[in-house]
Amino acid sequence: MSDVIRFGIIGGGMMGREFAATAARWCQLIDPVPRPVVVAVASRTRESCAWFGKNVPTAAQLTTDYREVLANPDVDAVYAAVPHHLHREVYVETLRSGKHLLGEKPFGMNLDDNAAILAEAAARPRLVVRCVSQWAYFPGALRIMKYAAEKRFGRILEVEAEYLHSSDLNPDKPINWKRQVQFCGRYGCMGDLGMHILFIPIRAGWVPSNVRAILSKIREKRMDAKRNWVPCDTWDNATLLCEVPAPEGAFPMTLRFHRIAPGELNSWNVKIIGEKFSAKFSLKYPRTLETTFYEPGAPQVWAREDLGYESAYKTIAGAIFEFGYADAFQQMLAAYCEQVAKGPDAELPFGCVRPEETRIQHAILTAALESHARGIVANVTL
Repeated sequence: MSDVIRFGIIGGGMMGREFAATAARWCQLIDPVPRPVVVAVASRTRESCAWFGKNVPTAAQLTTDYREVLANPDVDAVYAAVPHHLHREVYVETLRSGKHLLGEKPFGMNLDDNAAILAEAAARPRLVVRCVSQWAYFPGALRIMKYAAEKRFGRILEVEAEYLHSSDLNPDKPINWKRQVQFCGRYGCMGDLGMHILFIPIRAGWVPSNVRAILSKIREKRMDAKRNWVPCDTWDNATLLCEVPAPEGAFPMTLRFHRIAPGELNSWNVKIIGEKFSAKFSLKYPRTLETTFYEPGAPQVWAREDLGYESAYKTIAGAIFEFGYADAFQQMLAAYCEQVAKGPDAELPFGCVRPEETRIQHAILTAALESHARGIVANVTL
């Protein structure tokens, strides 16, 4: 296993800086996972590159042209954090350059873009191609995935997964690329939040056969940088009711993608109701997992367990400490680095989102658009 993986970052915004900060504190990890070293950064402006020049001494290459990063022989892998309309171009060119790819969700602005990216990945099977989604690395979420793998729930009665926040409730919040179809895509909030919500259901095998979607545009206009009111044409909220086939009988799955959810700062929630066992986890209470067992004639009570710092990869953090966002991002990156070291086909305890899982996500979101546009229950075509 190689000790170091040399990364180029394409996109020097919030997530690019988060990646660099995560790599800088790799001494947090105890498990022998290859260390990511940021050696190159491409960002839109020299000003956005300046942060990396100041804070990332290993970044010898700072450029406004991402193709220069792809041509750099010192770069082994690329983390790409660019707006959705650039996914196809940047991801495909990254793969053609022979670099491993860790890309942001939704892995293409639409189904066609995603198919083009996946075709390029399939043509280069030795490259590790994965999608970002960090929330499932929280201890409570890992427990739920463990329970699903053990089939502890018995017959699934219902699944709920949602991502709720309220920053867009403010009508004076300036517009950005995520609020414009030309940059974000027709999915709107679903493309921005979708893989986070769908990661656990897809990985657990709970893939819907159909969906009824209701999509909402709540803020029709927002101010631009010059304080002019301009169209805000993406979907703000989406609620999907899905039917999931299962050997024991189909069950409903409700998915909520809400950027306007009053009272919610950043809540990622998942709940699985089973005939024998149920579990739920929320970022509102990040160290708490709730579970209940069903025994005939016994009281039906939800139990709360404080999990402390439980992680897929061991760290120096004490077990009593609280796990947070930066920890989840680091755990996800550790899984990616281990995948690069061991190869794309190696089985990990909990690996990152695989390309085929992004395809399922796109199929669900595409069906949701059709459902809302036609007012029908739309089939999910895989």
